[in-house]
Amino acid sequence: MNLLLVAVESSAHVPALPPYWMILPFVALLLCIALMPLFAAHFWEHHYPKVAVGLGLITSAWYGVLQHDWHPLQHAAHEYVSFMALVGSLFVISGGINIRVKGEATPLRNTAFLAIGAVLANFIGTTGASMLLIRPWIRMNKYRITGLHVVFFIFIVSNCGGALTPIGDPPLFLGFLRGVPFWWVLEHVWLAWAACVALLLAVFYILDVKNFHRAPAPVRESETADERFYFRGLSNLGFLGLVLAAVFLPKSVQEMVIGGVFSVPALVMIAAGVGSYFTSKPDVHEANDFNFGPVKEVGYLFIGIFLTMIPALQILQSGEAVKITSPLAYYFATGALSAFLDNAPTYLSFLAAAMGTADLSVDSAADVLSFSGSHAAHLIAISLGAVFFGAGSYIGNGPNFMVKAIADKAKVHTPDFLRYMWLFSIPILLPILIIVGWIFVS
Repeated sequence: MNLLLVAVESSAHVPALPPYWMILPFVALLLCIALMPLFAAHFWEHHYPKVAVGLGLITSAWYGVLQHDWHPLQHAAHEYVSFMALVGSLFVISGGINIRVKGEATPLRNTAFLAIGAVLANFIGTTGASMLLIRPWIRMNKYRITGLHVVFFIFIVSNCGGALTPIGDPPLFLGFLRGVPFWWVLEHVWLAWAACVALLLAVFYILDVKNFHRAPAPVRESETADERFYFRGLSNLGFLGLVLAAVFLPKSVQEMVIGGVFSVPALVMIAAGVGSYFTSKPDVHEANDFNFGPVKEVGYLFIGIFLTMIPALQILQSGEAVKITSPLAYYFATGALSAFLDNAPTYLSFLAAAMGTADLSVDSAADVLSFSGSHAAHLIAISLGAVFFGAGSYIGNGPNFMVKAIADKAKVHTPDFLRYMWLFSIPILLPILIIVGWIFVS
């Protein structure tokens, strides 16, 4: 996931297309993330920062030393800092908010909780909703929580739920910045969103009923009378509002970049995170078992991801790899890459390719507005593909890895990269997304 704010690249800069073998460091990093925890867990636990940064440096050396082209690296650094400013600030702010939910985590209550999270994601973003709700989600299911609960939280709250507004997910905000009207997505995809979320909730409810009945009788019958709803850290809502306000700064302010890396919105978000950390009460941090371990893990891995994916994105955006025309093909192509690449630039790349076939430019707000009317089916396909398929793997969208890291820190048994895909995203998520695409993307 990219930050909601991405600096507009200079249209005068046309980078040379990298050779296809330059995607090998990105492939190697994906394989390491997928396989190392299975076959070399001890090594990976202690050395993953060196592996991720080292592979990123290979790509950096090719651009900077061999090609003398620092622009892609500077742009990647800007996107990475913006991404970490958003993810890091929301992580810190949510760590200062302690929510407890009254009552027993029955399958019905769990399903209702996820439904609320799906709606909330459209108001504070999938990252904001994920960071705010993952800890109470773990606590309310503490007696019987499994990887099932974490994965469906990622499916619904961290990804698919945020498809209705530009605030909900970074790809949609990029479209808004480029000229797609704010309410366009809600007007055109609400049925697809409702169908996707409803199907995921229905499957979760069935699976959670089975999980509930496998739990010991004292757990099923407990009324948890000592539990009550409360909300501590109310002052942090102000810092959360500050982060969201940074999203809506005037475009001229959004495009102001200090040192080629630090955007004004990113600096505002960093300031909000720092303010939250130093004003939050220690007992709230203690109740949340707050520490910087999860955000450090995400930070190191995404350094490598942001650097190594530069060649893949340049090849994609060049149009050489895009030979499709139908909306359904755009839905699956955007989705397939959004599951493994940052879904925000993937959205923008396919939008540029689709608009190019209509002799329109993604850099023109008037053209984007015209495209949203004349080629609505294509824009629907690209929007849904980028948002929905971001749940396809842990690296498809920013909150995914963060949720996993928080769950791991809480000693929840979460599936590794391959098991996430093999046990959940391929047999459960993919069929649902195929059905939704077949019905609603034409």
